[in-house]
Amino acid sequence: MSKSPATRAVARHERPLSPHLTVYRPPITMTMSIIHRITGGALYFGTLLVAAWLIAASTSQAAFDWVNWAFGSWLGRLVLFGYTWALMHHMLGGLRHLVWDTGAWLEKHTASKIAWATLAGSIVLTLLIWIAGYMARGAL
Repeated sequence: MSKSPATRAVARHERPLSPHLTVYRPPITMTMSIIHRITGGALYFGTLLVAAWLIAASTSQAAFDWVNWAFGSWLGRLVLFGYTWALMHHMLGGLRHLVWDTGAWLEKHTASKIAWATLAGSIVLTLLIWIAGYMARGAL
């Protein structure tokens, strides 16, 4: 490339912006891959919550009551709902990758459909789990 300022100015304006975030739209398979990694990290945090609940249950009634109160608050239930979704999404994403490891469903169109199905399935399973939990408690 020429070192002339005029040439550099023209070259700078003619270069494509892609893959710039304002131009490039990430495919669903890439988005689900990123979310799969994020949910994997979130599961570490959620597992600490489960461990805290078990530790509180094994120590004293006061500790157990406090943890149950915290998990029963609106914020605690929101966190537990998110943990449930992360668990379901990560599980379905793992199953999707297991099927891909066999060489099946790797075509672009099929992979996109399965990625959308993973997202929809995780939402449906999460709602079913929470509805079943409320029904078991007699809250519904």
